[in-house]
Amino acid sequence: MVEFKDLGLRSDILRAIEERGYTTPTPIQELAIPYVLMDRDLMACAQTGTGKTAGFCLPMLEILSTGGAKARMPRSLILEPTRELAAQVAENFAVYGKHLNFTAVLLTGGKGMEEQIKKLDRGVDVLIATPGRMIDLFERGNILLHDIRIFVIDEADRMLDMGFIPDVEKIAGLLPKLRQTLFFSATLLPEIRALAGKFLRNPKEVSVAPPATTAATVAQYLLHVSPRGKREALRGLLRRETLKNAFIFCNRKRDVRTLAESLTRHKFSVVALHGDMPQNRRDEALEKFRSGAVPFLVCSDVAARGLDIKGVDAVFNFDVPFNAEDYVHRIGRTGRAGREGHAYTFVAPDDDRLLANIVALIRKDIPVMEGFEPRPDALVPAGDEEPADEDFVSRHKQRAGRRERGGWEHDRHPRGHGSRRSARKPAPAESRAPRPGTGPGAPTIGFGDDMPRFLVKPRARAGQRKEETV
Repeated sequence: MVEFKDLGLRSDILRAIEERGYTTPTPIQELAIPYVLMDRDLMACAQTGTGKTAGFCLPMLEILSTGGAKARMPRSLILEPTRELAAQVAENFAVYGKHLNFTAVLLTGGKGMEEQIKKLDRGVDVLIATPGRMIDLFERGNILLHDIRIFVIDEADRMLDMGFIPDVEKIAGLLPKLRQTLFFSATLLPEIRALAGKFLRNPKEVSVAPPATTAATVAQYLLHVSPRGKREALRGLLRRETLKNAFIFCNRKRDVRTLAESLTRHKFSVVALHGDMPQNRRDEALEKFRSGAVPFLVCSDVAARGLDIKGVDAVFNFDVPFNAEDYVHRIGRTGRAGREGHAYTFVAPDDDRLLANIVALIRKDIPVMEGFEPRPDALVPAGDEEPADEDFVSRHKQRAGRRERGGWEHDRHPRGHGSRRSARKPAPAESRAPRPGTGPGAPTIGFGDDMPRFLVKPRARAGQRKEETV
């Protein structure tokens, strides 16, 4: 069995690894580290939760442990698609490089630039950045990139999904041609390979798992529910299962906020996390969840990739993800490092196509959860009436109360647009009586003597040519 000491890493790095409690590398680390130390370009594919961050972090510490950085001239650059992933990579460098004279700086949006610029001025061995903040500081003249020795593109498939590839290409064009490039991705689809071809020179390819497979340690379940019954089903499952902590994923940011507020009203301890939150609130929410202060994290797919939180018991897909690959990454938050985990996916009647895409991708059926009784309306065809959950009923009770008090109410327009109307007194009966000469059987009355002029065809005047008449 290969151990870290067999991979050619210096004693200071091995000591930090041992203090972390590790002795043997994961398969992706065992394959990737030697090629990085050989100064080869690398294209690595590994499913989430396999330790691929250390696959480039540890050899970079070895390579960059000698020499020093100049002001505003980092020696290596790592691009991450989200702030949370960037912060996690920075934490890895802090842990494994603590016995080295080594500096790593984090550049992400949502934080003040001034402190980041001060750190750049002192010299940086590793610059860990999101593409937007990286370009911003470069264009301001705060970063010089001609001393970059190692360039890492992490979570490349996520970069593609989030639309960051033009920024990545722009940054790559600013770097020295003679450099080492490391390309890490959870999948190697044809478009990912085409992208890698733009950045890598004669790369070595390593892969430790088939693309888009789910870990065997995660037990997966489906729960058939109606759209309005999802919250009630989730609350029942959270109360029934013995869970220390869990991720709860929604597709839309606004649904993250709504669901978190609903669970809070029902006495569950939750925090929300989505991309529109200020960075300080995102950090605070993640820290509360990571530390165990709050057991449930309601989040968007910003938390689906790379976040390594130890011992997560379960993942709930409150919404079936739009992209099948996101299902794999979501449930990869549990069942990590050999531990058992559970993944529950709520499937509404309109989700059949999305579910079929997931089953085709992972190449196996997902069983329906035993012992869970679906609501009687779970498979009601779209458009039929469905019982509302408690929040829905509460809102309609409030509206009924306002109607009884004669206050304002929001009526539903036939076309679906809301309009605000006040209560009006009914018109007197005489005002509603039919006018004389109207009603069934009355003769049709024309304009009479008040015929509009535009309907009258003028007659030709004497001596006027016929063709000039209208």
